Amino acid sequence: MAGGDQSALAALYDRHATPVYSLALRIVRRPEDAEDVTQQVFTQAWQSSARYDASRGVVAAWLLMIARSRALDFLRRRNPARAGTSDDDVLSAIPDTDPSVEYVVATREQVDRVRAAIEALPEDQRVAVELAYYDGLTQTEIAARISTPLGTVKTRVRTALQTLRAAVAGQALQPGTSHE
Repeated sequence: MAGGDQSALAALYDRHATPVYSLALRIVRRPEDAEDVTQQVFTQAWQSSARYDASRGVVAAWLLMIARSRALDFLRRRNPARAGTSDDDVLSAIPDTDPSVEYVVATREQVDRVRAAIEALPEDQRVAVELAYYDGLTQTEIAARISTPLGTVKTRVRTALQTLRAAVAGQALQPGTSHE
């Protein structure tokens, strides 16, 4: 694709359009908007394919990272009151996870593990993580949205991400332990 092969773009689209669209739909919540975001993702992938670095992650993770960014950009354009919140603000509000959620979706086994771990989170932790990831809210915005003290939201997000990190690594996080 980096060499201008349009059939490579078609193959990439055929293989990855469904997960890209699914993530976009989860974030923007309207099928027609998710279709627009999906088109933007593959247009950006085509235009920036020469800059793709396989050592930084698999193609699926790269595309999903683009999809998340484009979907959040779309939400900001639709809601100008949030226009001042950048991806950097959103990401800095969430503790760094290794591996990141984008990289986790690279294999079916990891997807299943993460999905099960998210479903097993206590509801208050799951809601906080979903608001951060899918809605692009900062921890301060999450606290305001769910009428919860900021410190409580930070603890919920940190605990949830530790649990998810352990699940992705195939380990069970025991209460009172930390994988930092």
